[in-house]
Amino acid sequence: MVAWYLWINALLYVVFAALCSLRPEVTSGSIGFLSLNRGGQSEFLAVYGGLELGLALVFAWMAWRPELQRTGLAIALLIYAPTVLFRCVGVMRLWPVPRMTLATGALEMALLLIGLALWFATKPTAH
Repeated sequence: MVAWYLWINALLYVVFAALCSLRPEVTSGSIGFLSLNRGGQSEFLAVYGGLELGLALVFAWMAWRPELQRTGLAIALLIYAPTVLFRCVGVMRLWPVPRMTLATGALEMALLLIGLALWFATKPTAH
């Protein structure tokens, strides 16, 4: 189950990296970036393209190597817990927010909760 969770994360990040790299004007607008100058466009490409592709590679590597799967799960929890916390704070402080913001937050929350369930349902392997 942990491997599947990590592969799903890898796939999601590959898709997001591709969308943000190939269609930055659409994806940036859908999450609320109304206008970006060239510096902002470069930053968007680096963070939403490059970093997300990097995360996809990390999750794929962890999924592929059984001895690293629990570490991959820990990495996912360490990413999603603060992301969900900051998303909740942002939504509460800045309400109303666009539907895409809520959908993204719901996906992050689901990935966090599934990750937590897997963490407590699986036993660490002895090395």
